[in-house]
Amino acid sequence: MIKAVLFDLDGTLADTAPDLGYAVNCMRKARGLDAVPLEKTRPVTSMGARGLLGAGFGIGPDHADYEAMRVEFLDIYERNVCRETTLFPGMAELLVELEKRAILWGIVTNKAERFTHPLLEGLGLHKRAACIVGGDTTPHLKPHPASLLLASERIALPPNQCIYVGDDERDMLAGRAAGMQVVVAVYGYLGHGKSPKEWDADFWADDPRDVLDFLPR
Repeated sequence: MIKAVLFDLDGTLADTAPDLGYAVNCMRKARGLDAVPLEKTRPVTSMGARGLLGAGFGIGPDHADYEAMRVEFLDIYERNVCRETTLFPGMAELLVELEKRAILWGIVTNKAERFTHPLLEGLGLHKRAACIVGGDTTPHLKPHPASLLLASERIALPPNQCIYVGDDERDMLAGRAAGMQVVVAVYGYLGHGKSPKEWDADFWADDPRDVLDFLPR
């Protein structure tokens, strides 16, 4: 029986794209460049600095200026981590219902702890989450299962009693590798890869509240 639901953060629990796009545009403004529309940066939000600098400046990790710009981007984002970020529609209701059913919920993200904790505090969720595992909490990022296994350990439940909800194929790979059931957040960012319907998942949620259809009553 499922006793816990673990969520990815960016693109699954919360719509963080506006604040990450804002950081990119602060950098562009400082360089005398026009802002890029949110529609351009939103799809790559789950890729973090690499995806956003790629969308905003057309550069990757092999570019000579990339590392300095990555540090600049993250510093700006840290100061604006919960400026316009909101929960996805229906997520607040889902969390309340999980709590009513005594089903634990937590966060497992590739986002570094320096951003994850302040963001969840800004959203008023920090004390409600049963566990919070960031991208630097373990030595490995998803799709490696280490962070999900740590979350399972922290909530004292075996992985087969947890489901993991995410909006990127690496979330499905990590969840599978950890021995959890996996749910695609179809309402999320999804990236530029193959269709999420082709991902190896157990369920596809068009709305956060659809996760309830996958859970015991």
